[in-house]
Amino acid sequence: MADIATLQQQAVTLLQQLISIPSFSKEEDRTADLIETTLQQHGVKTHRKLNNIWAWNKYFDASKPTILLNSHHDTVKPNSGYTRDPYDAKIEGDKLFGLGSNDAGGCLVSLISVFLYYFEQENLKYNFCLATTAEEEISGVNGLELIIPDLGQLDFGIVGEPTLMDLAVAERGLMVLDCTAHGKAGHAAREEGENAIYKALADIEWFRNFKFPKESEVFGPIKMSVTIINAGSQHNVVPATCTFTVDVRVTDAYRNEEVLEIIRQHVNCDVKPRSIRLKPSSIDKNHPFVQAGIALGRTPYGSPTTSDQSLLDIQSIKIGPGDSARSHMADEFIYVDEIGKGIALYIEMLDKIV
Repeated sequence: MADIATLQQQAVTLLQQLISIPSFSKEEDRTADLIETTLQQHGVKTHRKLNNIWAWNKYFDASKPTILLNSHHDTVKPNSGYTRDPYDAKIEGDKLFGLGSNDAGGCLVSLISVFLYYFEQENLKYNFCLATTAEEEISGVNGLELIIPDLGQLDFGIVGEPTLMDLAVAERGLMVLDCTAHGKAGHAAREEGENAIYKALADIEWFRNFKFPKESEVFGPIKMSVTIINAGSQHNVVPATCTFTVDVRVTDAYRNEEVLEIIRQHVNCDVKPRSIRLKPSSIDKNHPFVQAGIALGRTPYGSPTTSDQSLLDIQSIKIGPGDSARSHMADEFIYVDEIGKGIALYIEMLDKIV
């Protein structure tokens, strides 16, 4: 069983290798190859579906509960503000630069190190399942969601995203609604038709002002925002349809299906969700892992950003080295010592329960 310093060194080396390989969403095959090979070199039996790699600890026992360790290896494309080669994983001073270094490479290699730390340990109270997954940056269907049925019974999840190792105990869900108000076309100069814009306005005003009865302890009320409106073809025609889009940030006080049903009960327009996959999530603050983190000085909070945590139906927490404020920025970086501290904190918290 390697010590923390060795694990950090191995993690930093792996991260540099990952950064050097472009791995945009849906194009992660080469980073998947590297992760697969790295795990196999440590004696781990790996499983693969498309660009997702997963494995279980050596002494897996089906009678025990299982902890999921998950992070992603896809990246966004580098933005136009880069002043350095995004694939040149240089360490300068205390910073490791490169695309995906912070989101979520540092988390990924740290969780791989944690998995290897526990991999050969016997008599643990929990099993470990490591899932390194694809398409997180585009909320794709061929990432974590694709392999969840293959992972078996999971009891608790740790999702690696940059949180400064604080405890994201809740995450908002997301629904994007395409709404259509129907009227009747007519000539604008005569008393003809039914103006779909006017019909839409009543529903838009409802979206603006409605307050859901239940509020989240972490986030407060659900937030709904009308963000796009389209209607009409020319100035003298009363429009027969008006379409508008609503961004709905669902809190852990509701399930997406409940929110959609309430909306449909109150508006007259047709409401079509693009997806209800991206669910809100939360974990009991009395969960042993959360309490272990609090005891180590980590701060619980509600995360405003969406991650693969939204695809899980188990209690889970989002936590990892790095800072969300650095994600997708030009000249992205992570501090080298954040990786070592992240590995150590993960293990300190897990040791309290496993």
